[in-house]
Amino acid sequence: MKNYWTKSKVDKLSNMWAKGVPAREIANKLGNVSRNAVIGKANRLGLSKKAKDQDSKKDNKDFSLSSLVADMKGCKWPIGHPGDEDFYFCGKPVIPGKPYCGEHCLIAYRRKDNNQKIKKFFKLNTD
Repeated sequence: MKNYWTKSKVDKLSNMWAKGVPAREIANKLGNVSRNAVIGKANRLGLSKKAKDQDSKKDNKDFSLSSLVADMKGCKWPIGHPGDEDFYFCGKPVIPGKPYCGEHCLIAYRRKDNNQKIKKFFKLNTD
C-alpha cells in the first residue's frame, strides 16, 4: 500500500490549515484525497482548529463567569445554560448569609423529609 501523505503534501496541508483554508478546499488543491482524510490527517498532526478555538472560548467564558459570580451582589441562581448567549443569573436581593433569593433558597435548600411527606400525601389521596 502506497503512503499518500508525502512530506510536501503534509507541509502544504499544514500551511493551508494554519491560514484557515477549509478542509474541502485543501482536499481539492491536494487532489485525490477526501475532505475527511484532510481533517483526519490534520487532527493526527495536532492541527485541530476546533480544539484551540473551543479552549480559548471556554477559558475566556470561565474567567468572565467566575469573576462575575464573585463580584455579584444579587442572587447567584443560574438561569439557562452557561454556554448559551441568553445565560444570566437571577440577581434578585439575597437572603442574608445565603447566595440566593427566597424563591431559589426554597429550591436549593430542601429537606429530604419534606419531600418524602409530600410524596406520601399525594399517594394517599390518589386512592
